[in-house]
Amino acid sequence: MDFFRITEEKIRKAYEDGEFENLPGLGKPLELEDMSHVPPEMRMAYKIMKNSGMMEEQQLKTEIEYLEDLIKGAHDDLEESRLKVRLNEKQLRFNQLMQKKKKDLNSAVFKNYQNRIDERLK
Repeated sequence: MDFFRITEEKIRKAYEDGEFENLPGLGKPLELEDMSHVPPEMRMAYKIMKNSGMMEEQQLKTEIEYLEDLIKGAHDDLEESRLKVRLNEKQLRFNQLMQKKKKDLNSAVFKNYQNRIDERLK
């Protein structure tokens, strides 16, 4: 089978049937992400992690550790208090992110469980 030909035919038919006319972002430029800083062999893993929210999680962890180190080396009370405010903001954002992930996970588990119940009751 020629998958390329089959794919091209399906895309052409969908285009002719108008299935691409109501897509979000129609007529707008694509938002291409600059991934030049990511090695080519790591780009797929990077995209998966980013789409799942893990990149923000890891970035917040790194920033929290960095701020904790800066607080340990702070030279005066004013600098230390400013760093603690920033640290609290990062920790709050991290906790919010973790709670959201937990809710999303619980929701997905519940939906799966609900589908199983529905199937057994049919």
